[in-house]
Amino acid sequence: MAPTDETAQVTQDTAPPGTTPPAEPPAGAEAGHGARMPRWLPRALVLALALIACFQLGSWAFHQLTGLLINILIAFFLALAVEPAVSWMSARGLRRGFATFLVFLSVMIVSAGFITLMGSMLAGQIVDMVEDFPDYLDSVISWINQTFHTDLSRVEVQDSLVHSDWLQKYVQNSASGVLDVSAQVLGGLFQLLTILLFSFYFAADGPRLRRALCSVLPPAKQAEVLRAWEIAVDKTGGYLYSRGLMALISGIAHYILLQVLGVPYAPVLAVWVGLVSQFIPTIGTYLAGALPMLLAFTVDPWYALWVLIFVVVYQQFENYVLQPKLTAKSVDIHPAVAFGSVIAGTALLGAVGALIAIPAVATLQAFLGAYVKRYDVTDDPRVHGHRRHVGAPLLARMRRALRGPNRPEAPPASGGPSPKPGAGDAEGAEGADGADK
Repeated sequence: MAPTDETAQVTQDTAPPGTTPPAEPPAGAEAGHGARMPRWLPRALVLALALIACFQLGSWAFHQLTGLLINILIAFFLALAVEPAVSWMSARGLRRGFATFLVFLSVMIVSAGFITLMGSMLAGQIVDMVEDFPDYLDSVISWINQTFHTDLSRVEVQDSLVHSDWLQKYVQNSASGVLDVSAQVLGGLFQLLTILLFSFYFAADGPRLRRALCSVLPPAKQAEVLRAWEIAVDKTGGYLYSRGLMALISGIAHYILLQVLGVPYAPVLAVWVGLVSQFIPTIGTYLAGALPMLLAFTVDPWYALWVLIFVVVYQQFENYVLQPKLTAKSVDIHPAVAFGSVIAGTALLGAVGALIAIPAVATLQAFLGAYVKRYDVTDDPRVHGHRRHVGAPLLARMRRALRGPNRPEAPPASGGPSPKPGAGDAEGAEGADGADK
């Protein structure tokens, strides 16, 4: 009998005689083997946790050291600003450290003199206000008595003010505020000392710092770093020196005006106008002119008008005559770009960003200018601010549209030669093509 499929399957499944049949795997063994954890998973989890911990630690350290990093950034730009003067003195035989000390000493003397002049002006104004306060109070009380038919006296007003709860609370708050102001002053002095110390080391050890930086870079990168450093020194130093020269010219011009008008504290106001107008672009002149206008108004209201007119006229003279000649080689950036960079720097770093925004943008512009390929500009009228005259072709097309496709043109005026057939259409077509182009 021929074997069937079932008997053949049974024959294959039965083991040969004398052998032990293989043991069947326990139930669920294959499923357990497939669900086994990969060996790389614990390492990946540990690595991910380590990266997260490092990121959190770095973020915490960055937020804690933000003030120090900003101070170092200010010190670096200050060192770049004094680098040309230090290098010039060092090239003439002075030691670099001593040359740096002389430059910083000069800057500190000028700053201390300006602060002293401003402090004396403010102190004088406060003393004058305190001395004139009784007379001012008497005039106010007399006006109130005449207007409202009251019977007030200065002694009663002073007693009510001295024994008022509002004044006592104000004195208590002012006492606590004095401690806060003292702490802020001490913190500001410490930050100033930190900035001066770092900037002194950056300027005195500039060559050593550049060598240390280049020692970890390949030769090709070293040339680029040194070139970027040189551009930063030129732009930052040129910006500050040109602004300082324009501040001197502005201060002298405003000093002459204030001295002629007889405005008090003319030297201090001239220095104030010169510094604020130059280191705050575009609107600095108007902000700086507010204080001289206020003091001139106390002398004579017409003097304040003369100061305003002079400030506006001098701003135009500076923008169109003086500034292009002094800053054409040092900081050649558009005024709109300068103003936008100051706003962006203020939003990022506050007053520090406003001071370093323009030299930073000028450095970046000069550095990128060497890598941007430029082409000759086509000689098109639109490049020079002129538009193409498209009125004639447009009128020709309108006349053709109104005339219709099969209507002949009107005959020419008497005495004139008749145009060639199709000449007007050809001219109109050429004009239309030119307008389309």
